[in-house]
Amino acid sequence: MTERPLRRDAERNRQLLLETAHALMVRDGLEVTYEEIATAAGTGMGTVYRRFPDRQELVDTLFAEHIDAVVELARQACRSEDPWAGLTWFMERQLELEAGNRGLGQLLRGGHQSSELVIRGRAQITPLAADLLERAIQAGRLPATVVPADLVTIHLMVGAVMDTARHIDPDLWRRALTVALAGLQHAELPARQPDEELIDRLFGVPATPRDKKATDEPAE
Repeated sequence: MTERPLRRDAERNRQLLLETAHALMVRDGLEVTYEEIATAAGTGMGTVYRRFPDRQELVDTLFAEHIDAVVELARQACRSEDPWAGLTWFMERQLELEAGNRGLGQLLRGGHQSSELVIRGRAQITPLAADLLERAIQAGRLPATVVPADLVTIHLMVGAVMDTARHIDPDLWRRALTVALAGLQHAELPARQPDEELIDRLFGVPATPRDKKATDEPAE
């Protein structure tokens, strides 16, 4: 008869740790330590490790719904009659989420080793953004030389401005995004396109065995 209250206590502790960890990672990013979580929650370190022995599982639990929210934004953008308006709306809304959630920004911009959750989310977002991009090109709103990797580059550049100016001018990233998108519309881009595998690595996706073999081979 004493087991049920213990289970309730355990679940209460788990929820407390989840809420505490989420608040800290939203504010400070994914580098928040278990010690910081335990201190803020008023529990012992052992409690945190018992509830969440796998840190990646904790991060995925905290951010799954946020990744899903970004996927839904991309779907909404695709319903726009104007593909360029839809694309720019999506990028701004995504970056707004990241501005208010530092941990999410690190996940989406490769500041943390990609988990299956993030890889799956990107796999859903990428074709939607690529479709918007292609439609914008066909509508004459973008040069034909623009490729999806260019959107990734803008995301990373504007994200860097966001992180640098977070405590100085939190909205500076909006100006940077406007400048970057305007430049994309009028840029004379180099003929050489970004390597898609390189883009994956920027996002923390591990190299495939073939990639690893290629990088391990000595140069001739």
